[in-house]
Amino acid sequence: MPQKSNADHKSREGLPDVKLQKNEIKTLMQNYALPYRELMSYYRCAMMEVETKFNVLNEELSLQYDRNPIETIKTRLKSPESILEKLHRKNHPVTVDSIERNLNDIAGVRVICAFPSDIYQLEEAFLKQDDIRLVERKDYIANPKPNGYRSLHLIVEIPIFLHDHKRLMRVEVQFRTISMDWWASLEHKIRYKKGLQESDHVDQELFECAQMSAELDSRMEKLQHFVGDLYE
Repeated sequence: MPQKSNADHKSREGLPDVKLQKNEIKTLMQNYALPYRELMSYYRCAMMEVETKFNVLNEELSLQYDRNPIETIKTRLKSPESILEKLHRKNHPVTVDSIERNLNDIAGVRVICAFPSDIYQLEEAFLKQDDIRLVERKDYIANPKPNGYRSLHLIVEIPIFLHDHKRLMRVEVQFRTISMDWWASLEHKIRYKKGLQESDHVDQELFECAQMSAELDSRMEKLQHFVGDLYE
């Protein structure tokens, strides 16, 4: 039975109500309109830089192994609502400077791989690049969350080159296999469905599905190795 963790269920206690939140977003946009837009554009540039690096690695490794280790790459920029919610939850000021100083996951890049070994190979190659600085690493594949969630999370700092200066930006990179991503996407849809109350049955079923997903990854990777050995 999965153990319940406070991190698994985000509490909204102490956060502003919807009307107040909308007013604060409006205030943020009005008071910091240009700086906010500039900052978001810098994060978009940083995501493009990271995505390009993985596209290059995917092309190179496909020649070496006769297959693409990366299935898909997804990017996302955190919404103003999510930014505001996180600033409140962590008791940070609602300013543009505070966003950049205190939040590491405004820009997100998700790399979906075929097999778990591809994740670690890509991570190693990515972090070897001399313009990438690792800020934080959390391996939820080797150490899954109590609810069964698996993924490798990196916070990295990467330079973007603007017309008159270089700027260092932080990006969150998540690595998942196809089955890890499938489980996480459906878990979110199920768990955060409107009106769903906490349920031990739902928690247990989701946890067991995560275990089956991990077993599927293991078996498929063994099969891949077996087939590869046959044709060597």
